[in-house]
Amino acid sequence: YFLIRVSTSVVHKLRKELFNHYTQLSIEYFDAQNSGHLISLITYNVAEVARAVTDSVRIFIREGLTAIGLLSYLSWLNWQLTLVFLAITPFIVLLVTFVSKRLRALSKNIQNSMGDMTHITSELVLGSRVVKCFGGEKHEIQRFKENSLFNKQQSLRIGLFTSVQNPIMQLLVACALATLLFLALQLMEGASTGTFVSYLLAAFMLPKSIQLLINANNEIQKGIAAASDIFEVLDVEIEKDTGIQIASTGRGELSFKNLSFSYPNSDKLALNKINLEIKAGQTVAIVGASGSGKTTLTNLIPRFYDYSQGQILLDGVEITDYTLESLREQIALVTQNITLFNDTVFNNIAYGSLEGGAEADVLKAADDAYATEFINNLEHGMQTEIGEQGIQLSGGQRQRLAIARALLKNAPLLILDEATSALDTQSERYIQKALEHVMQNRTTIVIAHRLSTIENADVILVMEQGEIVERGSHADLLAKQGAYAKLHALQFSES
Repeated sequence: YFLIRVSTSVVHKLRKELFNHYTQLSIEYFDAQNSGHLISLITYNVAEVARAVTDSVRIFIREGLTAIGLLSYLSWLNWQLTLVFLAITPFIVLLVTFVSKRLRALSKNIQNSMGDMTHITSELVLGSRVVKCFGGEKHEIQRFKENSLFNKQQSLRIGLFTSVQNPIMQLLVACALATLLFLALQLMEGASTGTFVSYLLAAFMLPKSIQLLINANNEIQKGIAAASDIFEVLDVEIEKDTGIQIASTGRGELSFKNLSFSYPNSDKLALNKINLEIKAGQTVAIVGASGSGKTTLTNLIPRFYDYSQGQILLDGVEITDYTLESLREQIALVTQNITLFNDTVFNNIAYGSLEGGAEADVLKAADDAYATEFINNLEHGMQTEIGEQGIQLSGGQRQRLAIARALLKNAPLLILDEATSALDTQSERYIQKALEHVMQNRTTIVIAHRLSTIENADVILVMEQGEIVERGSHADLLAKQGAYAKLHALQFSES
């Protein structure tokens, strides 16, 4: 019972530590990682570590003490004969060392393949519509088969090494026992029958302990390989949160000064010397071709990435001087790729720090986002489970829930990154009315490809290759006949 308790406690604590650490890692880290491997660490690796620290450690301690006790007893009875056992020790050590290194490497390969299989399975489940529509079943089956086959091959190699190790070790011990028995008949002629029998009995008990120790060592090597990956992630530095300032005024005034930024492992500047002043309560729209730096600029405001050149000031204070919690309390975000959770409609709107809010406020946020009508048509209304990523809702409905969540937060700074992209024309009109209402009391940054949605913005910025090439109102920019006028003419000629 207590061994099981230790095992389950280790599993619980390691999984909790890993998950808690994941919540504190930067977006930059997650961008560089394979999600399947991160999930596999919590599921597969932790179980391997638990197996090593319970059964294997118990056997190691019990049989280790038994082996030491038997060797001490044999040395006390006849130390010259006991040297026979000590003579084979270097060979056993060499054998165990070689196998241990191989087991650790092979175990690491198995863990990586488990991560790959988890990732492929996750992609199949989440992308099942695309897989079926584009006939990707054979491709996905082949991908999974290759990874599973690799896992099988590595497991067989582990089986081969452990299977070969056992008879070699037994042969060495058997030779030592045969030599010991031969010499005992020669050297213990004067010993009493009791001493002679006691010596041989202790000597023949020793191989079992050695065998169990080696088997336990094999499991421990697998646990070490699993633990190394776990602790490697736990050693990853969490998001830098050195700020001490707590936001108090919450006006939503933004200032960018000579801001430049490039992504890790990239020499190209994603943003180049951005200078921009956004007054409290202003609506600023950002337009430009894909890859021009629009989303990158807005991702720096909540510090999803850290810049190294220039400054971003929020209400006169550089954002790195705020605590992360305080900074992000000032920002509400709606992105093109909506994230919803496998929970009720109500809990998806009142999520995280908004949890426990008044029901009336949640209902008002849903109403302002023009989501009330479709919510009331759901089977259980606000308490309807919407499935993973809100799979039971349409794209427009998911986007309206995300907007309702942002409205409920009531932050002084609102960032809308293609927030109306998934809406049909009628829904978009409703949302535009809702946004016009909520934009009055907060600073709003809107990224939009559809220029018709941002004509009433106070300031429109046109970005190209990480730089602001034009700025002004809709009418001013059209009159300039520059980059904005070309984008506008292109869109309306197409429509």
